[in-house]
Amino acid sequence: MTTYAYLRVSTDQQDVDNQRYGLFMYANIYGLGPLQFVEDTASGRLAWRDRAVGRLLTETVHAGDAVLFAEISRMARSTLQVLEMLEHCMRQGVSVHIAKQQLVLDGSMPSRITATVLGLAAEIEREMISLRTTEALAKRKAAGLPLGRPKGTPAARRKLDAKEGEIRGYLAKGISKRSIAKLVECAPSKAGQHILYAGGEFRRLARARRVP
Repeated sequence: MTTYAYLRVSTDQQDVDNQRYGLFMYANIYGLGPLQFVEDTASGRLAWRDRAVGRLLTETVHAGDAVLFAEISRMARSTLQVLEMLEHCMRQGVSVHIAKQQLVLDGSMPSRITATVLGLAAEIEREMISLRTTEALAKRKAAGLPLGRPKGTPAARRKLDAKEGEIRGYLAKGISKRSIAKLVECAPSKAGQHILYAGGEFRRLARARRVP
């Protein structure tokens, strides 16, 4: 079994040190260790799957491993994301320890019951978000206001933004759009949209190359 300790890194070094100390203390008390620390510097506003904790929970850990968090608030900024993370760990057979709240989710019967409750709570939260979104859209429509992003306005964040440097390199080599799509594992239409709308130097390079 491998024990991972998740650190939510911020600009406050004292806060980071307090998290690390709390995780070490918890691990020593309950005989968990040695610890493999995973530091996450990405904004908590991002979905958990798009952060280091997402890679940890979906790619790194295996059944029987344990993940330590300093406290619930360090996991994510929304209740739904926290619930989804815990539910995912329970399905994968990964134990979760939250030091400050003294919460343990493992393979025990109480934990399985808790996991069921968490799954239900996550589903309820998703339904509530969907309902609030539907109601808000209905109100805007009734008021004669436009729905969604204004036409022609690019999204603030696109799926392929993380691979922009990689795509720029392929463009510089004269690789076709279809081939680039295969290299970055996405549909050609998505790659084309990113090339056209990414903006700045990246967009000018795409136009100069006239990628087919």
